[in-house]
Amino acid sequence: MSLLDHARPLPATPPGPEPRPVPVLWLALLASPVAAAANSPVLILGDIADTFGVRTATATWLVTAFAWAVAVGTPLMAGLLRRRGLRATLKLSATLIVAGTAVVSVAPWLPLAMTGRAAQAAGGAGLVTAAMTLAGTVRRMGVITAGFGMLGAVGPLLGSAIADTASWRFSLAVGAVALLALPVVARRADLPPPPRSTPFDARGAALLVLLATSLVLLPRFPLPAAIAALVVGVPLALHVRARPAGFVPQALLRSRTFVLSTLLACAFSTSYFTLLFTVPQLLRDRTDWSTATIGTGQLVALLAGSALAMAMAVAATRLGRPRVLAVLLTTGVLAPLAASLTPWPSLLLPVAALAVFTTSAGQATLAVIAAQSAPAPQRPTAIGLFNLGYQLGGAFGPAIAALVVLGA
Repeated sequence: MSLLDHARPLPATPPGPEPRPVPVLWLALLASPVAAAANSPVLILGDIADTFGVRTATATWLVTAFAWAVAVGTPLMAGLLRRRGLRATLKLSATLIVAGTAVVSVAPWLPLAMTGRAAQAAGGAGLVTAAMTLAGTVRRMGVITAGFGMLGAVGPLLGSAIADTASWRFSLAVGAVALLALPVVARRADLPPPPRSTPFDARGAALLVLLATSLVLLPRFPLPAAIAALVVGVPLALHVRARPAGFVPQALLRSRTFVLSTLLACAFSTSYFTLLFTVPQLLRDRTDWSTATIGTGQLVALLAGSALAMAMAVAATRLGRPRVLAVLLTTGVLAPLAASLTPWPSLLLPVAALAVFTTSAGQATLAVIAAQSAPAPQRPTAIGLFNLGYQLGGAFGPAIAALVVLGA
């Protein structure tokens, strides 16, 4: 059974009034700002460190806290969406973003600012999960994921510009822009909460959060995190077997389509984030380009790759999934090979464009395939676990990049 065997149309919905589809640009606005929020501190960590009186390396915990909260918040918010519906998910997500932004804007200590960033990230994860669940098609999903790529690309420069104009604290509030889409999404797509036939699986949720935390911390503390992941993974596997309809549905883990889609998305994401951090260093080592030239070149490459991903999503229906998957697998292999083997430094920028194209178009295509492989009530959960796999690539990629740069 292949990925294509379950790539079937969504089944007919039960009789009753259907909500009007949310225009895809509103869904993109709901989801994409989290990418800019994640990357906005990259160029201003020195300013943040000075404010808190810590080293710049210590200030990077703000980035780690955000990545951790997105990773663990995604399946948790998917569980909330599945059990309580869209309205509850949007309300909690908005509350977390507002509260987190307020904390970051006044926090006098780094740990408190990390708490605020974690709240922002968890809220953003809820909005992303809602938007991707409402997308429905590869074309609409492609607009959302291309928005991730574009706003993620401009995030560092946007954060730096806002910090130069006002304060770095305003730079860390860019994710709140997503709240502008809430009224439209809630009005056009609100659905009644689904019936709760089983109690909430708190133990399954806690074990998944612990496993995701261990995996996110793997780049910083390899041995302890790996041991923790093994220690948590065994009881989680036993729990899933004992409670197959719990927080982590056994049916999803037994679905070859879902598992392969998620693993491919994780691989594409890991490759992209590895090259995102490796390409600038390779250009500094192999050329006499200035930092500004390298930054501008990479920005243009990432924007071009994101635009190509959107074009691929638009053409996906006409091309058919076999061809789309063939293209993605080809570019997914070609990008890291070209980066490691090319003797021409200038080719590294097209490689970066190829990487963001692969991960953005891949996320759009594979997310729909993963969701369609699950029974209708489990589709929010499928989206949440799929996105958890994608987010783990954001943790693994920079660690691999550090090893590549140090070994170069």
